Amino acid sequence: MTGTDRFTREREEMVEFQVRARGIRDERVLAAMRKVPRHLFVPKGFERAAYEDRPLPIGEGQTISQPYIVAVMTEQLELQPEDRVLEVGTGSGYQAALLAELAGSVISIERLASLADQAHKNLARAGVTGVQVVVGDGTEGYSPEAPYDAIIVTAASPGIPQPLIDQLAEGGRLIAPVGPRECQDLIKLVKRKGRVESIPLGGVCFVPLIGQFGWRGEDSS
Repeated sequence: MTGTDRFTREREEMVEFQVRARGIRDERVLAAMRKVPRHLFVPKGFERAAYEDRPLPIGEGQTISQPYIVAVMTEQLELQPEDRVLEVGTGSGYQAALLAELAGSVISIERLASLADQAHKNLARAGVTGVQVVVGDGTEGYSPEAPYDAIIVTAASPGIPQPLIDQLAEGGRLIAPVGPRECQDLIKLVKRKGRVESIPLGGVCFVPLIGQFGWRGEDSS
């Protein structure tokens, strides 16, 4: 991810007018969003729309979140260069690409094999390294690499899956949308001395998180 491309100006305007102007101040997050070519993580024909202030469909009923929401969630993770991060819901791979710019290692779980395969291709095309994409039930976390300094959940569940809380390291931060299928509250958990503090971050609308500890398939339609 070096040099410039035909969307460099759009990316800069996205960061300045959609992200920084709305209160995001972490310079590392802003730099990552300027660097990662978001248009490589959307379906063909949607490239220019990638930098607009809205979510976009990526197939299989899933979406790539609008840039501002991505920025909020990423900033609230408070990532450090050595952190180990778990992402639940790979989608197109864009969020994972940003995480890879900010942390030491990223494990990303995707339930749908077709999306995981496309995310692999998107990440490779964008020159992103340091992301391991796993196909599986993200509500169960990924115990082989636990504990995690940060966990981000990019789909909504009725409550935060207990396995994710269990796999959060001491001092770790977890960001997830929690609530009904239609709209949810974005919640930040911080684990201190084995206990978790919950911090509300505002209202959001995400697709449902399907899995053993999320929405069941028959409940998500």
